[in-house]
Amino acid sequence: MFHAASSLVPSPRSSPSEKDQRRESPDRRPEQRDAFFDNAKYLAIVLVAVAHSWEPLKGGDRPLQAAYLVVYAFHMPAFIVISGYFSRRFDASPNRLKRLVTGVAVPYVVFQAGYTLFARYAGGNADQELNLLDPYYLTWFLCALFVWRLTTPVWNLLRRPLPVALAVAMLASLSPAIGDDLDLQRLLQFLPFFVLGLCLRPEHFQLVRRRPARIAAVPLFALSLAFAYWAVPRMDHAWFYHRDSAQEMGAPWWVGPLMQLAMFGCSLLLTACFLALVPGRTTWFTPLGAGTLYGYLLHGFLLKSAIYAGLFEPAWLHGPLGVIAVSLTVGAAVTLLCTEPVRRVFRCVVEPRMEWAFRRDAGREAREREQERERLRVREQRRESVSA
Repeated sequence: MFHAASSLVPSPRSSPSEKDQRRESPDRRPEQRDAFFDNAKYLAIVLVAVAHSWEPLKGGDRPLQAAYLVVYAFHMPAFIVISGYFSRRFDASPNRLKRLVTGVAVPYVVFQAGYTLFARYAGGNADQELNLLDPYYLTWFLCALFVWRLTTPVWNLLRRPLPVALAVAMLASLSPAIGDDLDLQRLLQFLPFFVLGLCLRPEHFQLVRRRPARIAAVPLFALSLAFAYWAVPRMDHAWFYHRDSAQEMGAPWWVGPLMQLAMFGCSLLLTACFLALVPGRTTWFTPLGAGTLYGYLLHGFLLKSAIYAGLFEPAWLHGPLGVIAVSLTVGAAVTLLCTEPVRRVFRCVVEPRMEWAFRRDAGREAREREQERERLRVREQRRESVSA
Protein backbone atom coordinates (compact mmCIF):
# COMPACT_ATOMS: atom_id res chain seq x y z
CA MET A 1 0.00 0.00 0.00
CA PHE A 2 1.19 3.36 0.72
CA HIS A 3 1.59 10.21 2.65
CA ALA A 4 2.78 14.39 1.88
CA ALA A 5 1.15 17.64 -0.62
CA SER A 6 4.02 18.65 -2.73
CA SER A 7 5.48 15.47 -1.46
CA LEU A 8 3.23 13.45 0.69
CA VAL A 9 2.03 16.83 1.66
CA PRO A 10 3.86 20.04 0.82
CA SER A 11 7.41 19.94 2.02
CA PRO A 12 8.24 22.55 4.66
CA ARG A 13 11.53 23.14 2.86
CA SER A 14 10.95 25.89 0.39
CA SER A 15 11.46 24.75 -3.14
CA PRO A 16 13.74 26.78 -5.42
CA SER A 17 10.73 28.11 -7.24
CA GLU A 18 9.13 29.30 -4.01
CA LYS A 19 12.34 31.05 -3.03
CA ASP A 20 12.48 32.69 -6.43
CA GLN A 21 8.93 33.89 -5.95
CA ARG A 22 9.87 35.52 -2.68
CA ARG A 23 12.83 37.21 -4.35
CA GLU A 24 10.49 38.54 -7.00
CA SER A 25 8.09 39.82 -4.34
CA PRO A 26 10.22 41.13 -1.45
CA ASP A 27 7.18 42.55 0.30
CA ARG A 28 5.41 39.21 0.35
CA ARG A 29 5.38 37.61 3.80
CA PRO A 30 6.22 33.88 3.81
CA GLU A 31 3.37 31.70 4.95
CA GLN A 32 3.77 30.58 8.54
CA ARG A 33 3.85 26.84 9.18
CA ASP A 34 1.14 25.42 11.39
CA ALA A 35 2.48 22.94 13.94
CA PHE A 36 -0.87 21.12 13.84
CA PHE A 37 -0.36 19.94 10.25
CA ASP A 38 3.25 18.93 10.84
CA ASN A 39 2.14 16.93 13.87
CA ALA A 40 -0.65 15.30 11.87
CA LYS A 41 1.70 14.34 9.05
CA TYR A 42 4.25 12.82 11.40
CA LEU A 43 1.69 10.81 13.40
CA ALA A 44 0.03 9.62 10.19
CA ILE A 45 3.29 8.41 8.67
CA VAL A 46 4.09 6.51 11.86
CA LEU A 47 0.68 4.81 11.65
CA VAL A 48 1.32 3.99 7.99
CA ALA A 49 4.64 2.30 8.76
CA VAL A 50 3.33 0.50 11.84
CA ALA A 51 0.29 -0.80 9.95
CA HIS A 52 2.62 -2.10 7.22
CA SER A 53 4.61 -3.95 9.87
CA TRP A 54 1.40 -5.62 11.11
CA GLU A 55 0.69 -7.20 7.73
CA PRO A 56 3.07 -10.17 8.18
CA LEU A 57 2.02 -10.55 11.83
CA LYS A 58 -1.76 -10.36 11.86
CA GLY A 59 -2.48 -13.86 10.50
CA GLY A 60 -5.36 -15.20 12.59
CA ASP A 61 -4.95 -12.63 15.37
CA ARG A 62 -8.43 -11.13 15.41
CA PRO A 63 -7.70 -8.15 17.73
CA LEU A 64 -4.68 -7.19 15.65
CA GLN A 65 -6.69 -7.53 12.46
CA ALA A 66 -9.35 -5.25 13.96
CA ALA A 67 -6.75 -2.60 14.84
CA TYR A 68 -5.28 -2.99 11.36
CA LEU A 69 -8.64 -2.32 9.71
CA VAL A 70 -9.28 0.76 11.85
CA VAL A 71 -5.88 2.25 11.02
CA TYR A 72 -6.28 1.43 7.32
CA ALA A 73 -9.68 3.10 7.33
CA PHE A 74 -8.22 6.55 8.01
CA HIS A 75 -4.43 6.84 7.71
CA MET A 76 -4.39 7.25 3.93
CA PRO A 77 -7.56 9.38 3.80
CA ALA A 78 -6.03 11.69 6.42
CA PHE A 79 -2.88 12.11 4.36
CA ILE A 80 -4.84 12.67 1.18
CA VAL A 81 -7.15 15.25 2.75
CA ILE A 82 -4.14 17.22 3.99
CA SER A 83 -2.49 16.86 0.58
CA GLY A 84 -5.59 18.29 -1.06
CA TYR A 85 -5.77 21.12 1.46
CA PHE A 86 -2.22 22.21 0.62
CA SER A 87 -2.88 21.85 -3.10
CA ARG A 88 -5.63 24.48 -3.19
CA ARG A 89 -3.36 27.09 -4.80
CA PHE A 90 -2.02 24.83 -7.52
CA ASP A 91 -2.64 26.74 -10.74
CA ALA A 92 -0.36 25.01 -13.27
CA SER A 93 1.98 28.00 -13.27
CA PRO A 94 5.58 27.26 -14.37
CA ASN A 95 6.94 27.41 -10.83
CA ARG A 96 4.32 25.04 -9.46
CA LEU A 97 4.71 22.66 -12.38
CA LYS A 98 8.45 22.54 -11.76
CA ARG A 99 7.79 21.70 -8.13
CA LEU A 100 5.34 18.99 -9.19
CA VAL A 101 7.95 17.44 -11.47
CA THR A 102 10.85 17.58 -9.00
CA GLY A 103 8.83 16.81 -5.85
CA VAL A 104 6.48 14.12 -7.17
CA ALA A 105 7.25 12.85 -10.67
CA VAL A 106 11.01 12.38 -10.26
CA PRO A 107 10.74 10.61 -6.87
CA TYR A 108 8.08 8.37 -8.42
CA VAL A 109 10.42 7.28 -11.21
CA VAL A 110 13.40 6.85 -8.87
CA PHE A 111 11.57 4.82 -6.23
CA GLN A 112 9.50 2.85 -8.73
CA ALA A 113 12.80 1.67 -10.20
CA GLY A 114 14.37 1.26 -6.75
CA TYR A 115 11.61 -0.91 -5.29
CA THR A 116 11.31 -2.96 -8.47
CA LEU A 117 15.03 -3.75 -8.58
CA PHE A 118 15.07 -4.38 -4.83
CA ALA A 119 12.24 -6.91 -5.15
CA ARG A 120 13.96 -8.61 -8.07
CA TYR A 121 17.47 -8.91 -6.68
CA ALA A 122 17.10 -8.76 -2.90
CA GLY A 123 13.72 -10.47 -2.74
CA GLY A 124 14.41 -13.03 -5.42
CA ASN A 125 11.32 -12.02 -7.39
CA ALA A 126 12.71 -12.50 -10.88
CA ASP A 127 9.30 -11.88 -12.47
CA GLN A 128 9.08 -8.33 -11.14
CA GLU A 129 9.39 -6.06 -14.19
CA LEU A 130 10.04 -2.33 -14.20
CA ASN A 131 6.91 -0.67 -15.51
CA LEU A 132 6.36 3.04 -14.93
CA LEU A 133 2.67 2.66 -15.76
CA ASP A 134 2.13 0.07 -13.03
CA PRO A 135 3.02 1.60 -9.63
CA TYR A 136 4.69 -0.90 -7.32
CA TYR A 137 4.26 -1.07 -3.55
CA LEU A 138 4.38 2.43 -2.00
CA THR A 139 4.79 4.43 -5.19
CA TRP A 140 1.10 4.43 -6.11
CA PHE A 141 0.54 7.50 -3.92
CA LEU A 142 3.06 9.61 -5.82
CA CYS A 143 1.48 8.60 -9.11
CA ALA A 144 -1.99 9.46 -7.78
CA LEU A 145 -0.81 12.76 -6.29
CA PHE A 146 0.70 13.79 -9.62
CA VAL A 147 -2.62 13.23 -11.42
CA TRP A 148 -4.70 14.81 -8.64
CA ARG A 149 -2.50 17.91 -8.63
CA LEU A 150 -2.72 18.31 -12.39
CA THR A 151 -6.53 18.19 -12.21
CA THR A 152 -6.74 20.68 -9.32
CA PRO A 153 -7.59 23.68 -11.54
CA VAL A 154 -10.54 21.70 -12.93
CA TRP A 155 -11.89 20.86 -9.47
CA ASN A 156 -11.46 24.47 -8.38
CA LEU A 157 -13.64 25.55 -11.32
CA LEU A 158 -16.56 23.30 -10.42
CA ARG A 159 -19.40 24.59 -8.29
CA ARG A 160 -19.92 21.25 -6.48
CA PRO A 161 -16.61 19.38 -6.84
CA LEU A 162 -17.03 16.90 -3.98
CA PRO A 163 -20.28 15.29 -5.25
CA VAL A 164 -18.70 14.99 -8.71
CA ALA A 165 -15.60 13.33 -7.23
CA LEU A 166 -17.78 10.94 -5.24
CA ALA A 167 -19.70 10.04 -8.38
CA VAL A 168 -16.42 9.32 -10.18
CA ALA A 169 -15.26 7.09 -7.31
CA MET A 170 -18.58 5.23 -7.24
CA LEU A 171 -18.46 4.61 -10.98
CA ALA A 172 -14.87 3.39 -10.70
CA SER A 173 -15.87 0.83 -8.06
CA LEU A 174 -18.20 -0.89 -10.53
CA SER A 175 -15.83 -0.73 -13.51
CA PRO A 176 -13.52 -3.78 -13.64
CA ALA A 177 -12.34 -2.79 -17.13
CA ILE A 178 -10.34 0.16 -15.77
CA GLY A 179 -7.23 -2.00 -15.51
CA ASP A 180 -3.99 -1.55 -13.57
CA ASP A 181 -2.35 1.29 -15.50
CA LEU A 182 -1.35 4.08 -13.09
CA ASP A 183 -3.21 2.12 -10.40
CA LEU A 184 -6.21 4.02 -11.72
CA GLN A 185 -8.76 2.16 -9.63
CA ARG A 186 -7.15 3.31 -6.39
CA LEU A 187 -6.45 6.77 -7.82
CA LEU A 188 -10.15 7.29 -8.58
CA GLN A 189 -11.55 5.69 -5.44
CA PHE A 190 -9.38 7.87 -3.19
CA LEU A 191 -10.06 10.98 -5.29
CA PRO A 192 -12.94 12.31 -3.09
CA PHE A 193 -10.59 12.74 -0.14
CA PHE A 194 -8.23 14.89 -2.19
CA VAL A 195 -11.10 16.98 -3.54
CA LEU A 196 -12.47 17.34 -0.01
CA GLY A 197 -9.10 18.75 1.02
CA LEU A 198 -9.34 21.27 -1.81
CA CYS A 199 -12.71 22.40 -0.45
CA LEU A 200 -11.61 22.79 3.17
CA ARG A 201 -10.62 26.04 4.81
CA PRO A 202 -8.75 26.74 8.08
CA GLU A 203 -12.00 27.18 9.99
CA HIS A 204 -13.04 23.63 9.11
CA PHE A 205 -9.95 22.23 10.81
CA GLN A 206 -10.65 24.44 13.81
CA LEU A 207 -13.94 22.60 14.30
CA VAL A 208 -12.24 19.25 14.93
CA ARG A 209 -9.62 20.86 17.18
CA ARG A 210 -12.19 21.97 19.74
CA ARG A 211 -12.47 20.26 23.11
CA PRO A 212 -15.87 18.57 22.43
CA ALA A 213 -14.41 16.97 19.29
CA ARG A 214 -11.40 15.67 21.23
CA ILE A 215 -13.64 14.20 23.90
CA ALA A 216 -15.89 12.51 21.34
CA ALA A 217 -12.95 11.08 19.38
CA VAL A 218 -11.95 8.56 22.07
CA PRO A 219 -15.28 6.69 22.36
CA LEU A 220 -15.72 6.82 18.59
CA PHE A 221 -12.37 5.10 18.12
CA ALA A 222 -13.37 2.53 20.74
CA LEU A 223 -16.65 1.85 18.93
CA SER A 224 -14.77 1.57 15.64
CA LEU A 225 -12.45 -1.03 17.13
CA ALA A 226 -15.43 -3.00 18.43
CA PHE A 227 -17.13 -2.86 15.03
CA ALA A 228 -13.90 -3.85 13.26
CA TYR A 229 -13.52 -6.82 15.62
CA TRP A 230 -17.03 -7.93 14.63
CA ALA A 231 -16.35 -7.31 10.93
CA VAL A 232 -13.01 -9.16 10.71
CA PRO A 233 -14.50 -12.57 9.78
CA ARG A 234 -17.47 -11.08 7.93
CA MET A 235 -15.96 -8.47 5.60
CA ASP A 236 -13.49 -8.61 2.74
CA HIS A 237 -10.53 -6.52 3.89
CA ALA A 238 -9.78 -5.54 0.28
CA TRP A 239 -12.48 -2.87 0.50
CA PHE A 240 -10.08 -0.83 2.65
CA TYR A 241 -7.38 -0.88 -0.03
CA HIS A 242 -9.59 0.60 -2.78
CA ARG A 243 -7.62 -1.38 -5.37
CA ASP A 244 -10.39 -3.36 -7.05
CA SER A 245 -13.91 -3.06 -8.36
CA ALA A 246 -16.82 -4.85 -6.72
CA GLN A 247 -16.88 -7.55 -9.39
CA GLU A 248 -13.17 -8.26 -8.94
CA MET A 249 -13.89 -8.95 -5.26
CA GLY A 250 -16.73 -11.30 -6.11
CA ALA A 251 -19.55 -8.90 -5.16
CA PRO A 252 -22.50 -7.74 -7.29
CA TRP A 253 -21.83 -4.57 -9.27
CA TRP A 254 -24.28 -2.48 -7.25
CA VAL A 255 -22.40 -3.17 -4.03
CA GLY A 256 -19.43 -1.13 -5.27
CA PRO A 257 -21.05 2.33 -5.18
CA LEU A 258 -22.78 1.59 -1.85
CA MET A 259 -19.54 0.43 -0.25
CA GLN A 260 -17.74 3.44 -1.71
CA LEU A 261 -20.18 5.78 0.05
CA ALA A 262 -20.05 3.78 3.28
CA MET A 263 -16.26 3.66 3.29
CA PHE A 264 -16.04 7.37 2.52
CA GLY A 265 -18.29 8.19 5.48
CA CYS A 266 -16.44 5.82 7.82
CA SER A 267 -13.00 7.07 6.75
CA LEU A 268 -14.08 10.69 7.00
CA LEU A 269 -15.38 10.18 10.55
CA LEU A 270 -12.19 8.44 11.70
CA THR A 271 -10.03 11.06 9.97
CA ALA A 272 -11.87 13.75 11.92
CA CYS A 273 -11.31 11.77 15.15
CA PHE A 274 -7.62 11.40 14.34
CA LEU A 275 -7.22 15.12 13.62
CA ALA A 276 -9.12 15.94 16.82
CA LEU A 277 -6.48 14.08 18.84
CA VAL A 278 -3.50 15.66 17.05
CA PRO A 279 -1.84 18.28 19.29
CA GLY A 280 -1.88 21.80 17.93
CA ARG A 281 1.15 23.00 19.90
CA THR A 282 4.79 22.62 18.93
CA THR A 283 6.16 19.30 20.20
CA TRP A 284 9.43 17.39 19.90
CA PHE A 285 8.14 15.68 16.76
CA THR A 286 6.74 18.77 15.03
CA PRO A 287 9.95 19.34 12.96
CA LEU A 288 9.70 15.74 11.75
CA GLY A 289 6.55 16.65 9.85
CA ALA A 290 8.90 18.21 7.31
CA GLY A 291 10.31 14.79 6.46
CA THR A 292 7.23 12.63 6.02
CA LEU A 293 7.95 11.99 2.34
CA TYR A 294 11.32 10.56 3.31
CA GLY A 295 9.83 8.37 6.01
CA TYR A 296 7.16 7.15 3.63
CA LEU A 297 9.40 6.32 0.69
CA LEU A 298 12.30 4.84 2.68
CA HIS A 299 10.54 2.77 5.35
CA GLY A 300 9.41 0.28 2.71
CA PHE A 301 13.02 -0.79 2.10
CA LEU A 302 13.45 -1.56 5.80
CA LEU A 303 10.24 -3.59 5.99
CA LYS A 304 10.95 -5.44 2.75
CA SER A 305 14.46 -6.23 3.99
CA ALA A 306 13.06 -7.63 7.23
CA ILE A 307 10.55 -9.75 5.32
CA TYR A 308 13.14 -11.04 2.85
CA ALA A 309 15.46 -11.91 5.77
CA GLY A 310 12.69 -13.79 7.60
CA LEU A 311 12.79 -11.49 10.63
CA PHE A 312 9.01 -11.69 11.07
CA GLU A 313 8.98 -15.49 11.28
CA PRO A 314 9.81 -16.12 14.99
CA ALA A 315 6.66 -17.26 16.77
CA TRP A 316 7.06 -14.89 19.70
CA LEU A 317 6.67 -11.90 17.38
CA HIS A 318 3.13 -13.01 16.61
CA GLY A 319 2.04 -12.59 20.22
CA PRO A 320 1.04 -9.36 21.98
CA LEU A 321 4.55 -8.58 23.23
CA GLY A 322 6.02 -9.24 19.80
CA VAL A 323 3.52 -6.95 18.10
CA ILE A 324 4.28 -4.19 20.60
CA ALA A 325 8.04 -4.66 20.09
CA VAL A 326 7.72 -4.56 16.31
CA SER A 327 5.44 -1.49 16.45
CA LEU A 328 7.85 0.42 18.67
CA THR A 329 10.84 -0.55 16.55
CA VAL A 330 9.16 0.47 13.30
CA GLY A 331 7.86 3.68 14.85
CA ALA A 332 11.39 4.58 15.97
CA ALA A 333 12.81 3.68 12.55
CA VAL A 334 10.38 5.84 10.59
CA THR A 335 11.00 8.67 13.06
CA LEU A 336 14.72 8.52 12.26
CA LEU A 337 13.95 8.50 8.54
CA CYS A 338 12.13 11.83 8.94
CA THR A 339 15.09 13.58 10.57
CA GLU A 340 17.20 16.26 8.92
CA PRO A 341 20.41 14.16 8.54
CA VAL A 342 18.51 11.53 6.56
CA ARG A 343 16.83 14.21 4.49
CA ARG A 344 20.19 15.76 3.61
CA VAL A 345 21.49 12.42 2.37
CA PHE A 346 18.46 11.53 0.23
CA ARG A 347 17.36 15.00 -0.86
CA CYS A 348 19.04 14.51 -4.22
CA VAL A 349 16.46 11.85 -5.15
CA VAL A 350 13.45 12.86 -3.02
CA GLU A 351 13.51 16.63 -3.55
CA PRO A 352 16.02 17.30 -6.34
CA ARG A 353 16.48 20.87 -7.50
CA MET A 354 17.15 20.05 -11.17
CA GLU A 355 17.58 23.66 -12.27
CA TRP A 356 19.55 22.29 -15.22
CA ALA A 357 16.41 20.60 -16.57
CA PHE A 358 14.29 23.74 -16.95
CA ARG A 359 14.53 26.75 -19.18
CA ARG A 360 15.15 30.06 -17.54
CA ASP A 361 12.24 32.47 -17.55
CA ALA A 362 13.38 35.52 -19.52
CA GLY A 363 10.76 37.65 -17.82
CA ARG A 364 11.96 36.57 -14.42
CA GLU A 365 15.54 37.34 -15.31
CA ALA A 366 14.49 40.84 -16.37
CA ARG A 367 12.61 41.33 -13.10
CA GLU A 368 15.62 40.13 -11.11
CA ARG A 369 17.87 42.62 -12.93
CA GLU A 370 15.38 45.39 -12.27
CA GLN A 371 15.19 44.46 -8.59
CA GLU A 372 18.98 44.45 -8.36
CA ARG A 373 19.09 47.93 -9.92
CA GLU A 374 16.44 49.08 -7.47
CA ARG A 375 18.43 47.74 -4.52
CA LEU A 376 21.54 49.52 -5.74
CA ARG A 377 19.57 52.74 -6.18
CA VAL A 378 18.14 52.52 -2.64
CA ARG A 379 21.58 51.75 -1.23
CA GLU A 380 23.05 54.78 -3.02
CA GLN A 381 20.26 57.04 -1.71
CA ARG A 382 21.01 55.87 1.84
CA ARG A 383 24.68 56.62 1.43
CA GLU A 384 23.87 60.12 0.13
CA SER A 385 21.50 60.77 3.03
CA VAL A 386 24.08 59.62 5.56
CA SER A 387 26.81 61.79 4.01
CA ALA A 388 24.47 64.77 3.95
